[in-house]
Amino acid sequence: MARHLITSALPYINGIKHLGNMVGSMLPADVYSRYLRQRGHDVLYICATDEHGTPAELAAKDAGLPVADFCAQQHDAQRAVYDGFALAFDHFGRSSSPQNIEITQHFARKLHENGFIEERAIRQVFSLADDRFLPDRYIVGTCPHCGYDKARGDQCENCTRVLDPTDLIEPRSAISGSGELEVRETKHLFLLQSKLAAEVEAWIDVVGDEWPTLSSSIARKWLTEGLHDRAITRDLDWGVPVPADVWPELAAEGKVFYVWFDAPIEYIAATKEWQDSADDGSRDWKSWWYEADDVRYTEFMGKDNVPFHTVMFPATEIGTREPWKRVDYVKSFNWLNYYGGKFSTSQKRGIFTGDALEILPADYWRYFMMANAPESDDTSFSWELFSSVVNKDLADTLGNFVNRVLSFSRKRFGDAVPAGSAPGEAERKLGEQIAELLAEYEGHMEALQFRKAAAALRALWSAGNSYLEEKAPWLEIKTDQEGAALTLRTAMNLIHLYAVVSEPFIPASAKAMRSAFALADDSATWVTADEARALASVPVGTDFTVPPVLFAKITDEDLEGYRARFGGEEAAPPAE
Repeated sequence: MARHLITSALPYINGIKHLGNMVGSMLPADVYSRYLRQRGHDVLYICATDEHGTPAELAAKDAGLPVADFCAQQHDAQRAVYDGFALAFDHFGRSSSPQNIEITQHFARKLHENGFIEERAIRQVFSLADDRFLPDRYIVGTCPHCGYDKARGDQCENCTRVLDPTDLIEPRSAISGSGELEVRETKHLFLLQSKLAAEVEAWIDVVGDEWPTLSSSIARKWLTEGLHDRAITRDLDWGVPVPADVWPELAAEGKVFYVWFDAPIEYIAATKEWQDSADDGSRDWKSWWYEADDVRYTEFMGKDNVPFHTVMFPATEIGTREPWKRVDYVKSFNWLNYYGGKFSTSQKRGIFTGDALEILPADYWRYFMMANAPESDDTSFSWELFSSVVNKDLADTLGNFVNRVLSFSRKRFGDAVPAGSAPGEAERKLGEQIAELLAEYEGHMEALQFRKAAAALRALWSAGNSYLEEKAPWLEIKTDQEGAALTLRTAMNLIHLYAVVSEPFIPASAKAMRSAFALADDSATWVTADEARALASVPVGTDFTVPPVLFAKITDEDLEGYRARFGGEEAAPPAE
């Protein structure tokens, strides 16, 4: 079996993430990781909080906390939400870790040795009141295009126009609020991407054809437009310091590396954090990243992150002239919107992951998001769609099947799996159908087509309902008790099969289904085609219990409450 390295785009430290962030990176990575583990592969799923950059410093200032304390608190808060969603990271690290400082500085030294980092003088805004140079985001003012009075020096979040700090009307420092600003010359480090463009393009020519169109088209668009040399240092108090042994003047000035330089390196550093967190020396971080030819590396991210992961980070790796593992497959996602408009914290529009877990268990959200993942186009969340999917797929198709099979069997045959007659033609046809649907499900999972995989999983659940309706054991028992017992025994084996194969999508519910049966040696991690045909994994006489209702239906009253709390159709922006 192959070794699979899986990473999802690092969630930024500044606040709890919305559902779009979850479905565009961490959740599909978790579903895929769980599936691969069940199929017997050696899997390492790595993620971390992205903790450097201007927004972290500004958010800490607003919170009245030192930035290190703010990031530590936010890391714990985010981790608690991800635990609530049952994201099974092998390690969830922090980009402010000593390991990331060490490895980022190593990359910078190697790039410098190989002639791919250059020191250049640029002109930058200096705040007299703060006695420091200001990164673009530390400068606020009035947007010259729309008049928004809190536009940042890099972009106006109101009209989304890209700006230069000198474009702003009445610019001022975001730190002190002072308008005493002047432009001065300072030095920064530049990554010479122009020198690496041909090598990046040659690499993408080899691996990019396998990627989804969304990933490859974005990468090739950047290459077609030309890779420009990029400043990779900033004037911030918080970040990976420029190493003094190579650039003593810049280090003395307190320059730190740009967040987009060190954040992807944190994938590697977090793997070293994972190694260092074990006391027994059983883990080897380098075997996953350095000369790791036996590793298949898959990244998950929203489309806005694709350029950095397919162009800038590979250029960084290539420029070291060291054998660092580069990504094999980039699974990217479009946007999940809220009633056609963007999620907005400030306008209290949309649902964020912490709030989602307050109102319903994680499996409701996990299944809905993957069944509606924005793989080919942007998709839109609505409470009406959400309730429809939960009620039809989870409550009616799966939950009701489990409850009525186990409840009816206990009522008529007791608390053990009944024997009944030998399987007949209906069971043979069912077994073939289940084996075919399972193969279809596996194929979509292998191809990382999550909407199609969810549809195949739903078809597996539906097949059980169709069999039950055809056999109608509640009628069958009146004339053929042994036949009814066979039907229920077969349906119980379907429940066990569903528990095993549904685990990547709905792990808590899968566990509840599986634990309904008192199988002492139930070590199955997956279901083979022959096992699917036989439907005999739960032997006659196995004790069982009826679990609590797996999925409660969402009522009209529930819907009304959700729309009142989070906004409904009226939250969508007007059409342009």
